Amino acid sequence: MASDDASGSEAGFTSSGAAGVVTAACREAGLDGVGAELIRFGENALFRLSSHPVIVRVARSAEYLPSVRTEVAVSRWLTRERFPAARVLEDVEQPVVVAGCPVTFWHLIEEGDRKATYGELGGVLRDLHALPLPEGLELPPFTVFGRTDLRIEKTTGIPEDDREFLRMRGRQLRAQLAELRFESPKGPVHGDAHVQNLMVDRSGNVLLIDFEGFSYDHPEWDLMVTATEHHSLGWQTPEQYADFVGAYGRDLRDWHGYPTLRGIQEFQMTTWLMQNVGESQAVADEYAHRIATLRDEKIPRRWQPG
Repeated sequence: MASDDASGSEAGFTSSGAAGVVTAACREAGLDGVGAELIRFGENALFRLSSHPVIVRVARSAEYLPSVRTEVAVSRWLTRERFPAARVLEDVEQPVVVAGCPVTFWHLIEEGDRKATYGELGGVLRDLHALPLPEGLELPPFTVFGRTDLRIEKTTGIPEDDREFLRMRGRQLRAQLAELRFESPKGPVHGDAHVQNLMVDRSGNVLLIDFEGFSYDHPEWDLMVTATEHHSLGWQTPEQYADFVGAYGRDLRDWHGYPTLRGIQEFQMTTWLMQNVGESQAVADEYAHRIATLRDEKIPRRWQPG
């Protein structure tokens, strides 16, 4: 599971409409938007400019404006700290809002010939969690359950007993979380700490990307992703996970709160996939397997990345 991005779109947000937003936003920013190439259309629309080494990111609606402003502030902070991360354009006032869509402009990262490793992910998270927040940068707490309630109520094409089971599971997890006591101090948290949110540029620099979920909270929320993927789902080899733990300096499974965070991560991953059941039989089958394993712990969790 590369991300917890929701695939559902606000009404009227289309790739062609986003292209028009890019043209207008570039004009306002003093950039040439002619020939911009759509490179991803999901929770955001990403375009690569043909005349500048720039990525233009279009959010779906004005509802995203607070988080987009946070992304820009985080990027500028990390740049000042010389932290290896994606950078917004320095000389452009942003975000720009066009037709209700917040737009941001980022330096293009030219990818190298390899992907980031789990050891590198552990090192980046270790360094990130050690950074003190500057005065004036306000980060929200980590949104533990995100859009899960909305997904459960709005998704079509699932059995009603699945919906009721997920409501019950959500209540159980919230009750467990309320009893959990964190021992670590709060600090900057990425909020979607997958190895896929690292890029390696042509010079071999490992860069952190995607700041939508940045928050001020306990570092365990970043560690639960890889810990769950390995211990619960077997998506990393023992060597890869050992590299992650060795670089970070901690194995989350040694903490008493790991089972609760594992449950939350699996709940998030299942409801994320659930909303896409109408896309293909393969997705529907994978969702059916995931919820079956949530219902019965004895069923092996042979989940496939989605």
